[in-house]
Amino acid sequence: MAMEAAREYVWRGPAGPFELLVDPGVFVPSSTSKVLAEALRVSPGETVVDAGCGCGVLSLVAAKLGAGKVIGTDFSEAAVKCATANAERLGLSGIAEFRAGDLLTPVDGVLADVLIADVSGIPDAVAEVTGWFPDGKGGGRTGAELPVGMLAQAAAHLKPGGRVYLPTGTIQDDAAILAAAHEVFGAAMEPVAKKEFPLPDAVATSEKVAELIDEGTLHLAQRGSRLSWELTIWCCTLDQ
Repeated sequence: MAMEAAREYVWRGPAGPFELLVDPGVFVPSSTSKVLAEALRVSPGETVVDAGCGCGVLSLVAAKLGAGKVIGTDFSEAAVKCATANAERLGLSGIAEFRAGDLLTPVDGVLADVLIADVSGIPDAVAEVTGWFPDGKGGGRTGAELPVGMLAQAAAHLKPGGRVYLPTGTIQDDAAILAAAHEVFGAAMEPVAKKEFPLPDAVATSEKVAELIDEGTLHLAQRGSRLSWELTIWCCTLDQ
């Protein structure tokens, strides 16, 4: 059987356009990636940590926006290898490096000015029917599991006054994620971007998704014959 080739992908969001190669099994940048990048603010020389970096796109955006150092992390060794190659291809390997491991464990001892917190927050039932993830798996039953775990580690990896860019969506248990964020950041949480997206028709007919809606975990809107969900990007600031 022939080996699957890397996919060419042109990023046309902030700091673009630039071309990436996305290896088989590595998450392709999504609409969430673009909305988060549009909300992202990086001051010259700042240290940025990108949790769940995938092919490295948001790390590379941060580098192009003037970060002094960017460290991307991902549980997938394939993603780290792919992101490293993309940084080298774009001449950014002196700024951006990538480490494999669980959530923020690879950056223990690092204090960041900015944490990009785009970790997998899609329920397994949604991932099953949408094909959004290469392995067909999401981030747990409710989609809150990984973001909540990451937020529990966030304060230990931020400088005083450091900022987290946190995406939440009505397609996951966003109430649980926001409760975890409030534990860390109190009232210093500001919504900086919102956007609504349609869902594939297969979501509407999934029994597992219907169960999550009925129990109040997901809050999807009916738009004609289709369901949609709302994404919010939060800027959360650690107390100084």
